[in-house]
Amino acid sequence: MPKWSLRRRPGRTLGLLLLLVLSFLVLRRYLNPKVGSCDHEGALRLNWSTLVPLWLQHQRLGLRTKGPDFILEDSIFQILGGSIHYFRVPREYWRDRLLKLKACGLNTLTTYVPWNLHEPERGKFDFSGNLDLEAFIQLAAKIGLWVILRPGPYICSEIDLGGLPSWLLQDPDMKLRTTYHGFTKAVDLYFDHLMSRVVPLQYKHGGPIIAVQVENEYGSYNKDRAYMPYIKKALEDRGIIEMLLTSDNKDGLEKGVVDGVLATINLQSQQELMALNTVLLSIQGIQPKMVMEYWTGWFDSWGGSHNILDSSEVLQTVSAIIKDGSSINLYMFHGGTNFGFINGAMHFNDYKADVTSYDYDAILTEAGDYTAKYTKLRELFGTVSGIPPPPPPELTAKMVYEPMSPALYLSLWDAIQYMDKPVTSETPINMENLPVNNGNGQAFGYVLYETTIFSSGVLSGLVRDRGQVFLNRVSIGFLDYKTTKITIPLTQGYTILRILVENRGRVNYGNNIDSQRKGLIGNLYLNNKALKNFKIYSLDMTKQFLQRFDMDNWSVIPKELTFPAFFLGALSVGIYPSDTFLKLEGWVKGVVFVNGHNLGRYWNVGPQETLYLPGVWLDKGINKVIIFEETMSGSMVQSTDIPHLGRNQYIN
Repeated sequence: MPKWSLRRRPGRTLGLLLLLVLSFLVLRRYLNPKVGSCDHEGALRLNWSTLVPLWLQHQRLGLRTKGPDFILEDSIFQILGGSIHYFRVPREYWRDRLLKLKACGLNTLTTYVPWNLHEPERGKFDFSGNLDLEAFIQLAAKIGLWVILRPGPYICSEIDLGGLPSWLLQDPDMKLRTTYHGFTKAVDLYFDHLMSRVVPLQYKHGGPIIAVQVENEYGSYNKDRAYMPYIKKALEDRGIIEMLLTSDNKDGLEKGVVDGVLATINLQSQQELMALNTVLLSIQGIQPKMVMEYWTGWFDSWGGSHNILDSSEVLQTVSAIIKDGSSINLYMFHGGTNFGFINGAMHFNDYKADVTSYDYDAILTEAGDYTAKYTKLRELFGTVSGIPPPPPPELTAKMVYEPMSPALYLSLWDAIQYMDKPVTSETPINMENLPVNNGNGQAFGYVLYETTIFSSGVLSGLVRDRGQVFLNRVSIGFLDYKTTKITIPLTQGYTILRILVENRGRVNYGNNIDSQRKGLIGNLYLNNKALKNFKIYSLDMTKQFLQRFDMDNWSVIPKELTFPAFFLGALSVGIYPSDTFLKLEGWVKGVVFVNGHNLGRYWNVGPQETLYLPGVWLDKGINKVIIFEETMSGSMVQSTDIPHLGRNQYIN
């Protein structure tokens, strides 16, 4: 190839000089921005890879396979990963949790991306605050972690509808996780937006993302053979150029394989490891082995027991996985919390909703504290790498505050007048199809249905998931999956029939996700005759919902209480706000809000007995606490520095 010199190419010389000057000006502008300016914000989000010539970028080889090994650039690379979900951890604690992951001897972060939280309304995207995916990934890179991204669109993750937006269910013919046009059209629009954010963060563009997962455990669903190739192409067409992976458990491994995509496995025992590795070998030959999800514990369901996995068993299984030559990802390294109403559910024989805590009996606790598992695994990973891990960060402070007694009260029946006008309909409308939220329906919370009746008899209907039935303001019982009929006692003339229905969480795993509409499903019958003319109130319990209640709307707590009701109190905090756990002894079932943050649900059936309250959500001085209680209140709310997750009580 002929050499060229500056003498032969004066035009190119001038162009090169101009390029150098321009590059200097651009760098100067970004490296010395005025705080608060657009340039300052741009500097924080500067994609350095755009300053590297393309021909140099393409020299970066990224993660690839060579026989039984992963290769990163020219070196054998063993993935030692841990899962943390940014949407389950207060943003202010991201750095703490990631530093603890690094200090455990791990080199890779894995995280899901919840579509339902990022696109709460069609075409309206939210990647701000606690949902700032890019900031989370960039922080991981700054700490020295690689990233495996799991963007779905379905993620399971014990989150409502497996992370799929509830507005998809407005289509009566919707077939989720298939190539049904209504689903793929929505996925395409979401991926258009999401991948524009993700693509610059890939390894070959100078970012930390070394691999991307194609959907999640599709082999155990497997309703459409064309679906996984479609998702693979959707990722690649939008610029995903890193290694692609699938992830399947024992029920779906053989059916979850996709051409050109490395299969990985999900498990908890050494017996599963041996069996699944045998299947992997028969499917894809000699390839790197990876346990994408080693389940370090398990999630809990309301009315069940708290799941615990012994730390010695965890150490033995992780040691066996590493000795087998596999890479590993700890699911979960840190579970966090199902703040708000984002928890999912399971429904095989019985419907079981997940609790608010996503502690998972993981390596770190719900509040980010160390466990025996952390200590043992840190020693193991330090031995494997031959490099001592960095020192673990200090624990976040915990505090026990003075008990709080609510001072003010507002019954639901009095609160109705301050809500948006109800939807009027001849027949009941399920939550997802309510004409609210700019036509996107209601995703979470409660719905109140009202109609009038003039006789007694048997009330029947499909309530999803739990409906408290009232005659005027008097509760007469509940309708749910097991109780589909209730007797209406004798009434005199005009009576208001009310049903307060709670969405306790849409199923996140299984073959019945298409049927996860909530509220009243179909007609409501009295003596087998369909009732008509409903008023329907949307109680989504968002910040905007609670802001409708002015101080003038509240009253002093009376001697005789009417439920359901809202209670207002003040939590006093000293000069150093710290983490705590709220304990609601005497309260039965409801939701707690602190300074506008929805801490999640409580229910005295257990196993969860406390709600995690992050100190970063507290202010010095007075903090506003609102409790929505469905049936019976306690006299106070206490706090503790120790969570209570282990009560062993079951629903009859």
